[in-house]
Amino acid sequence: MNQEPPVVTKSFIRFEQQHIMPIPETERTGTSWSIFAIWVGLNMMPLAVVTGAVASGAYGLPIGWSIAAILIGNVIGAFGSALHASQGPHLGIPQMLQARAQFGYLGGSLFAVIALIMFLGFFASILIVAKDSLLVVFPEMNGSLVILVFAAIGIVLCVFGYDLLKKTMTWLSILIGVTVAVSMVMLWTKPEATAQHADAVFTFEGFFAVLAIGVVWQLAYAPYVSDYTRYLPKATGPKSAFWGTYLGLVVSSVFVMTLGVLLGAVNPENPLAALSDTLGVVGASVLIIFAVSSALINGVELYSAVMNGLTALQSSFKSVTVTTSTRVTMTLGCGVIATLVALLGQGDFMTTFEAFLTLLLYVLIPWSAINLADFFIVQKGEYVIADMFMRDGGRYGRWNRIGLISYLIGLVSQVPFMITPMYTGPLAEPLQNIDIAWLVGFVVTGAVYLVWMRAARKPVIEGEAALATSGV
Repeated sequence: MNQEPPVVTKSFIRFEQQHIMPIPETERTGTSWSIFAIWVGLNMMPLAVVTGAVASGAYGLPIGWSIAAILIGNVIGAFGSALHASQGPHLGIPQMLQARAQFGYLGGSLFAVIALIMFLGFFASILIVAKDSLLVVFPEMNGSLVILVFAAIGIVLCVFGYDLLKKTMTWLSILIGVTVAVSMVMLWTKPEATAQHADAVFTFEGFFAVLAIGVVWQLAYAPYVSDYTRYLPKATGPKSAFWGTYLGLVVSSVFVMTLGVLLGAVNPENPLAALSDTLGVVGASVLIIFAVSSALINGVELYSAVMNGLTALQSSFKSVTVTTSTRVTMTLGCGVIATLVALLGQGDFMTTFEAFLTLLLYVLIPWSAINLADFFIVQKGEYVIADMFMRDGGRYGRWNRIGLISYLIGLVSQVPFMITPMYTGPLAEPLQNIDIAWLVGFVVTGAVYLVWMRAARKPVIEGEAALATSGV
């Protein structure tokens, strides 16, 4: 009697099982399109609109100069993020877990905590702006309740993990892309949005400040780009990861921030309200789509916060084993904390957010310089992944003083040039308040790290050569 073969069912959504562990080649289901779609969709949110509005609104730049500053900043910043993204397929692990190779097993956890705080900040910021978008259309709604509902949506998506997030972002990128395109076309026909305002004037301070905002907007993705590109095949993934990430980030961010520039010129105080006021029913519909999509997009921010939280947790406690239960618990905990921050931070949001972006740039730049220099120049991509999970750090140690001290030197090198609401460096005014601290920090950090690593490795290389020559 012939027995019928068993029926194999394939679930539409796969519940994530790997967490922070390396992704096996058999489970690398990512594609160039999925990576492109993730980053396109992630930028298609009202937070990007509000950020673009800073150029024409807060700094009063003319529309043309605003768009130029945004374009240059995003092109520069996205290059760095895309280089980080290319590491994902090669190593197969989350981005900030790689920091163990440059800073040590415990040292890397410090940067995981920094990234965790950053992503929780973005999760809260997106909730606030999504709420503001919806309240423009429905002012009678309870803002706190909207935040709670939107937060719950993002948390549920994050609980399922990468597969559901990938599918969600793929469809969202199409829906929101069409929505933003329609808005842009209509706005360019409105004189109140495109006409040159009398008080709009070019300043070097404003131009370079907006350029720096573009750089930090893109580099803010650097600590988690590999969280998604690690699902690409190792053999073909690095190139796909670079271009999928780079094009997705630049095209979408410049597109949406340009929309913000036009709206900021109409209403510097409330660019989201300008969308509804200028485009009527279409603008109101766009705001609703923006609000709902932001709740979905936020799952990506929370996912990366969780990856960093798990990395820090595993580093700090010997008894902790990262399981599905651990990841879900971390997701719920991080989601609750970020939601509380959003509920408490609904007041003067833009001032707080601009300060947050500025400080974020100063903190991220030295880490980015060290990570890129180590991966592409020092190690040339050759790492021992198993050592990154050993409690003594294996060959990378528990604390890597070269990486940590180089980071501190890079951080300090920025101080004289810093421009923040709380502190302005002594060299900022002679430079007409043009923010070049991030550029100084990147160059100094990279140079110090490379010189120090080369000096530290030279005796080892010479010793190995001497042993080979002696035949031992």
